[in-house]
Amino acid sequence: MNAAEKIQEERAYFLSVINTFMSYREESHKRIAQREQSLDSLPQHHKKWLSEYIEGLEKLKQCVDKNAEFIPQVLKHAYTMFDNVYSTMEVAQAEEVGTLAEGLDKVQSVFKQLMRDWSSLGASEREQCYQPIIKEIVENFPAETCDRSTIQVLVPGAGLGRLAFEIASRGFRCQGNEFNLFMLIVSFYVLNLCSNVDEYVIYPWIHQYCNNHSIEDQMTSASFPDVKPRPSPDSSFSMTAGDFLEVYTTKEEWDCVATCFFIDCAPNVVQFIETIFEILKPGGLWINLGPLLYHYADVRNEKSIEPSFKVVCDVIQKVGFRMEKCETGVKTRYCQNPFSMVQYEYDSVFFVCRKPTIPATETL
Repeated sequence: MNAAEKIQEERAYFLSVINTFMSYREESHKRIAQREQSLDSLPQHHKKWLSEYIEGLEKLKQCVDKNAEFIPQVLKHAYTMFDNVYSTMEVAQAEEVGTLAEGLDKVQSVFKQLMRDWSSLGASEREQCYQPIIKEIVENFPAETCDRSTIQVLVPGAGLGRLAFEIASRGFRCQGNEFNLFMLIVSFYVLNLCSNVDEYVIYPWIHQYCNNHSIEDQMTSASFPDVKPRPSPDSSFSMTAGDFLEVYTTKEEWDCVATCFFIDCAPNVVQFIETIFEILKPGGLWINLGPLLYHYADVRNEKSIEPSFKVVCDVIQKVGFRMEKCETGVKTRYCQNPFSMVQYEYDSVFFVCRKPTIPATETL
């Protein structure tokens, strides 16, 4: 594929993502309509007994409309993200794309991520998942003995950017990297254009119809952002778009790489480990927290490997890392509705590795 074809392909994908966002309201209402059609097929006395359920569907429509209000504001600024590559496009052009990029589920996932990363309702999940990483970075680079503005921290798989933001807010030179265009578009808006605390209200779980005690639990709302997303003037914070393996090829550039719910996103986790080792400076740290929910394990025609954590640990050391800390059974949740009948919890692993200052072959 030549450069022009690649740009055209990227443009088509970008427009299809825009189209998916724009279709959120209509497609969500269609799903509710399907339930209403199912109701219409029931005997009259069944419908009478389900009057509260019918009223609940009307309430869900209102929540969909509230979620949808946020989308046009985000899309107005989406074209400025890519150095004017798409700046001459009209938002209306997205309607030319006939199919949705990844489906409505991708947009629903963004609303859940907004709850997790940028609402007070997500604070407990962030405490579980982000705080151990932040604590380790702060302890290894104390402000009393080092100039944090010179310490470069990379956060691959940054999502909507909260972990990277928190690290930068502590004075570090931090960069988040994200491949998912749905996340990138929304994180750009939150990080650059949200100006007030609790400026928006969303309903992250209105599309989850199972395991609800009440319609009110399904309609649990979240206000965001819970803080003004502006790092300290003394810090440096940026986000990059693209595949981690393609974007980060410069060796010995980073003082620390922090990964959270990330390494299992690779079809070949060994390649991730090897790349992290190569881009770290000698003496640099890799801090990781998360499960091994290998994302490509059940994807048809995908060449995926799914080694156990024991094997992953062996690979980490064979690549050249020195394991300094390793904890298992770290309780973590991911975008959970706290009021649902079902609560998924991971027994995650947390480890800290260091790249030796002297290559292993020279330490004999």
